[in-house]
This record gives sequence, C-alpha cells and structure tokens, in this order.
Amino acid sequence: MTTTVEVTTPATDSKWIGLYKLGGIAALIAGPLTLVDIMVYVFWPQPSTIEGWFALFQKNPIIGLLDYDLLGIIIYIIVIPSILTLYILLRRVSQSWSIIAAALTLMGMATYFGTNTAGSMYSLAIQYVTATTDAQRAGLMAAGQAVLAIFLNSAFTTSFLIVSFSLLITSALMLRSNYFSRRIAYVGIIANIAAMGEYIPLPFAVMMVFGVMNGVGLGIWFTLIGSALYRFWEASSKNPMKEQLPC
Repeated sequence: MTTTVEVTTPATDSKWIGLYKLGGIAALIAGPLTLVDIMVYVFWPQPSTIEGWFALFQKNPIIGLLDYDLLGIIIYIIVIPSILTLYILLRRVSQSWSIIAAALTLMGMATYFGTNTAGSMYSLAIQYVTATTDAQRAGLMAAGQAVLAIFLNSAFTTSFLIVSFSLLITSALMLRSNYFSRRIAYVGIIANIAAMGEYIPLPFAVMMVFGVMNGVGLGIWFTLIGSALYRFWEASSKNPMKEQLPC
C-alpha cells in the first residue's frame, strides 16, 4: 500500500516568499553594479605605484574609492539575501554542499569586509598632501605601501578566491536543480572558473581576458538569478502549492 505525505517545495513554500522577493531584487541590483564595476577598471585602471594611488585620491577621491573596489563592498552587502535564497533552493539538491557553498561565500565576504583598507589609504593620501617634511612623506609612503599590500594580498585575493570557489559550487548544484535553467548554471561555472584563472601565472593580456570574462559573466549570472527568484516570488505569492510525494 502506498501512502502520500504533503511536502512543501522550496519554490512554493509560502514562508520563504519574502526572501524570494528580497533575494531576487538584490541579485537584479548586483548584476548591473558588477558590470559597472568592470567598466570602472577599464576606464580608470588602478595605479601601479603608491604615488599613483595618493595622486588619484587627491585628484578624485570618488574614482580612487571605486578603483579601490568600493563597488565590490556594496555588491557583497547587497547580494547577501540572494546567497541565503540560493541555499534555501539548492539544499534540496544537496544539503551538505549547499550549506558549504553558502558558508564559504559569507566567510569570504566577511574576510573582505574586515581587511579592506580603502579608508586607510584615503586617510594617508590626505595626510601626504599636508606633510611638511621629507621624513613625514617617506613615512606615509611606507605606510601606504603596507596598507596596499594588505589589500592586494589579503583582502582582495583571499576573499576573491574563496567567494569564486563557493559560487562555482553553487553553479554546479544548479545543474541538478529544477529551479534554475542549465544556461544559468553554465554562465556561473564559466564566470567563476575565469575568476580563478586570473591568478594563474599567464601573460597579462590573458589574465585581463579572464578578468573581463569573470566580471561580465557574474553580472549576467546575478541578473539571470534575480529574474528567476523574482518569478519564484510571483508564483509563490499567487499559488503556494504543495507537492505529493510517495512515502
């Protein structure tokens, strides 16, 4: 004899309706912002020296902060609801891997928040303008070099690789999910493999290609995810259905 039990599916579970909407809106905002972030680096390349950073912050603090990945911080904050929503949806594929992916993503973001040195660099640049002796300027240069090294070697690289790896796991889980198309999954896989390709010792031009592929790919990926989550919200709010499963 076969009986059935009523199990609410994640995509139609009424208690997650608010999260679907918030996660969808967040991803729809994060997608275009990611594309804008790439354009910033294309039109205003990062300085290669500490003198260049100081000069940039003195000339145009807004561009200086954007070049120092201000948009990256904003995108990380905005996309948190989307990461939580993806965990809710993908846990049906694999509870273990979905929670690992979500935890790694949030850990990578926290690492970045704790070690980004944009404020310190801006402060040093302002102090450099008002320095009156060569000794003061030399000390500020040394401090700026140390702050920049922390950002490039700790904040950006470590966080970037952790988040890229976790989003690669998320994209792979999407291939086995009924809630996302294979197109969305493959865009995420390509974008996050390209992210890790940026740190393979290759010719600079090749690394730049990987960087553009990652940025554009993530922008498209977040936008596609946002559209899907928003559709889930609309479907769930109109018809919170339940699924009959054999028991």
